[in-house]
Order: sequence, then structure tokens, then C-alpha cells
Amino acid sequence: MLQLGFWKRLFIWGLVALGLLLALPNAFYTRVEQSNDAVAAIEAGADTPENQALAGQWPEWLPSNLVNLGLDLRGGAHLLAEVQVADVYDARLQASWPEIRDALRPERSTVGTIRLQDSPAGTLRIRIGEASGMQTALGIVRGLARPVQTLTGAGSTDIVASGQGDLITVTLSDAEKQATDERTMQQSLEIVRRRIDEVGTREPTIQRQGSDRILIQVPGIGSAAELKALLGTTAQLTFNPVVTRTTDENASVAPGEKLVPSLDEKGVYYVIQTAPVVSGEDLVDAQPAFDQNGGPAVNFRFDSSGARRFGDYTAENIGSPFAIVLDNEVVSAPVIQSHIPGGSGIITGRFTVEQTTKLAVLLRAGALPAKMNFLEERTIGPELGQDSIEAGKLATGVAFAGVLIFMVLSYGLFGMFANIALIINIAMIFGLLSTIGATLTLPGIAGIVLTVGMAVDANVLVFERIREELKSARGPARAIELGYEKALSAILDANITTFITAVILFVMGSGPVRGFAITLGLGIVTSVFTAVYVTRLMVVMWYDRRRPKQIEV
Repeated sequence: MLQLGFWKRLFIWGLVALGLLLALPNAFYTRVEQSNDAVAAIEAGADTPENQALAGQWPEWLPSNLVNLGLDLRGGAHLLAEVQVADVYDARLQASWPEIRDALRPERSTVGTIRLQDSPAGTLRIRIGEASGMQTALGIVRGLARPVQTLTGAGSTDIVASGQGDLITVTLSDAEKQATDERTMQQSLEIVRRRIDEVGTREPTIQRQGSDRILIQVPGIGSAAELKALLGTTAQLTFNPVVTRTTDENASVAPGEKLVPSLDEKGVYYVIQTAPVVSGEDLVDAQPAFDQNGGPAVNFRFDSSGARRFGDYTAENIGSPFAIVLDNEVVSAPVIQSHIPGGSGIITGRFTVEQTTKLAVLLRAGALPAKMNFLEERTIGPELGQDSIEAGKLATGVAFAGVLIFMVLSYGLFGMFANIALIINIAMIFGLLSTIGATLTLPGIAGIVLTVGMAVDANVLVFERIREELKSARGPARAIELGYEKALSAILDANITTFITAVILFVMGSGPVRGFAITLGLGIVTSVFTAVYVTRLMVVMWYDRRRPKQIEV
């Protein structure tokens, strides 16, 4: 009656062995903090510091994934940043100038000359040559306005144009400002996340707080200064038409133009048009490479829209220079020799290999749409994490010991089987955490402690059911078999409802709540497996070996 086939036994022990093997690297691991060199190594594609810590102690052909400790356990950096959303208004208006200029040109006989004027923040001022053509000009500019998309559909238009004398003033509407603020925050969140992910940092906490703030917590990074350096680099790439080249740092520029220095040539400046032909937002890929002379460079590729604009510009301006501008410095200003279709190119300069690797990372992540002011910054040292780890170990150890003693006193030998399964259960939880790269936090430790208490519930149900069957004058083998069969539905019902709760906590929660939900959910899965199948296999193997006439549970 008590039969488990060979292949079923092999499958159960195979899963147990796999779980133990996945958890074992954590026992050989000595944690190292990510210094500047470690972060640079990650950017260069080297092994992670965790894998480096295992080198020489753990065979390379075995699994080497480790449980990642959260900020509260490992230490790291905490930043609260305020996004200067109003900075985007000026960029948005400047980007509309070429479109407005091109729309007014066919009516020059009516509106006269069209010139961009110096404008205060948040406005775009355009002077026309003929004040009598103001109504015509306003009609054209207002015709360029687009509806602002809101949750309820299209709202008001994005720009508001007014005229006085011969001066047209263009501003963003209130609805467009609100939509711009939302886009800026969403883009900032995504770019911050991508920049941190690019350097291999796992499980950062990146959350929006209020209307214009972002909370950033990154475990394992050396200091808040390192995190600020990573986030503060804008890596804003643009391709701008060149007006002239000069050595005068005080050279005058016309409206719609700006003076920027050369990155490589000291004392050389370029007057370029403010409106770029294409920008880094059009990039879809950037990779470190080497130029035709063997020097470090960066290959880039535009999306379809950027490739079309880049190709059209190069076809129409053969023989003219254009500037590759990175963070308001001209990296190079080549002369367009021929039409460049396809949207691919290369950035060369006096780079090192490390600089091109970092530049490629930042270009792939994109440019921050607005400046961020850091209102709060903290570096959380590993001492706090070690205290938390020790407290968690103590709590887990006390709970573990209490459960082990209770099970032995209550169920004797069968309680020992449950205790062995409980040890396997905890190891399998760490094996799964290592495999999926989850982050263990203090709430996660609380989830493991809770799992220790909950894990034996299934065995208690089984053992109590076996006791009841023995009282009905059943034989030992039949009582054991019925005990597992009849308790299974109750075990599944109880654990499925708890697992659903863990899934909801993970999906709808964030930060500490998700850390608790992960360990709780994994603990439920491993608990059902070890309590129902592993203990049953141990009981069957014991019974086949001893064949007792009577058993005590």
C-alpha cells in the first residue's frame, strides 16, 4: 500500500539536491562592498563582485548565484532628488522655434522678416518685420497648436500665442505644463532606473514621491557621492549645425545660437544653432568600439525618425560642418562629405577605453530631461546591516529551535522527519532566492521566520490524521497512506489562500512589503513540497526498512 516508485523517489531527491546545491554557494561567500573600482569593473563587463568573492573557493562549473542583500542589510546609498520640471518648458519652446519659423516663411510678404528674440524663462518671443501682419502671423502660429492628451481625451491646446505691436509671445498652456511635468517625471524615473541597471546593481528602490521628487535607494554602492556621480552625468548628445569656429570665448551670438567650447581643443569655441538636427533621444543603441586608427570610439545608431532627419540634413548640407555636442561641449565638428543614410555613425575623440565604455552606458540610458537637486542623501554603512543580520539570525534561530523541540516532543520519530524536512525547506528557500536574484531585506527575514512556524502546519495536519486512522484500528501502512491522502486537500486549501495573499502583496506593494511577499510566497511553495512529499518519502523509506507492527505518532 505504501508505495513510491523509483522514478518518483528519484525526482523528489533530485529536487532536494538541486535546492541544496543552489543554496550552497552562500555558505562559501564573503561579501565585498562595491567600490569605485568594482563599479568600473561592472561597467566594463567584468564579473560581479559577488562572483569574484567566490573565486578560488567554489568550482566554476557549479551554480554560483547568491542571495542579494537589501539596503537595510548590506548598506548602500539613499538619495531624495527633486526634479526641476520647469527647466523642460524652455527646451520645449526652443524646439518649437524651427517649426514656427518654417510656417511663417511663406507669408513673409505679409509679416516681413522673422527673427527670434531674447526671451525670459518660459516664453518664446518672435519679432516680425510688419506689425500690420500680426493677425496673420498669430493665426499661423495658433494653427500649429496641438491638443493636449489627457486621461479624459484631448484637452486644450499645447501652446498659447499672443501679439503686441510686432512681437509675438508664445507660452505653454497650463494643461501642457501639467502634461509636461508628468512626462518629465516618468522619463526621469525610467532613465534613473536604466542608468542604475546598466551598471549591474540589483534590486534598487526607485519610487516617485509627491509631484516632483524621486526616492532612490541602491544596495551595495559605496557611497551617496558615487550614486550622485552616476545620476548627475547628463550625457546629453545632440547634432547641431555649426555657424562658425572661433577662439574668442566672449564672442557674440545671435538669438537661436549659442557658444560652446571644444572638448579636445583648448581655447577653441564653436557657435552653433540652438535647435539640434537630432538628439540623444533618437538613439536606440550605443556601444564602445574602435575607430579606423585603432583609437577608442563609440558607435551609435538612431531610430527610424532620427535616421530620416539625419539623412535628410546630411544630403542637403554636403560641405558644411556640423557639431557633435556632448553635455555642451563639442566632441568633434566634421565636415559632411556625403549623404549619410541608415542613421549609424561613430563618435571619435581623445577617449580612453574606460571613458568610451562609460559614455556608451550613459548614452544608452538616455539624458535626464531636467536637472535634479538632491534634497537628502545618506550613505548607510555595513555596520547597520550587520546588526540587522545578527538580529535576524537570532530571531530565526530561536524560532527554528522552538519548532524543532516542539515537533520532537509532540510526534517523536515522525517529528524528527518533519524537522529534517524543515531544514531542507529553509535551504531550498535560499536556493530559490539565489536563482531568481531576489533581494533579502529585514521584512524578508521576517517572512522566513514566519515560514519556519508555518512550515510544520502541514505535517501537524498529516500526523494528527494518522493518529485518527490508527484509533480506527487501521494498520500502520494504511494509516500512514490515508493520513497523507486525506490531509492533502486541507493543506492545499490553506496554502493556496496564503499564496494568493503573498502574490497580491508583491503586485500591489513596494519596497519592504514586496521583500516580505517574496520570501513568504517562496516559503509556501517549498513548505508544501517538503511537508507533503519529502516527509512522506522519508516515512515510506523508514517503514520499508523496519516494517513495524505498530507505530506511535
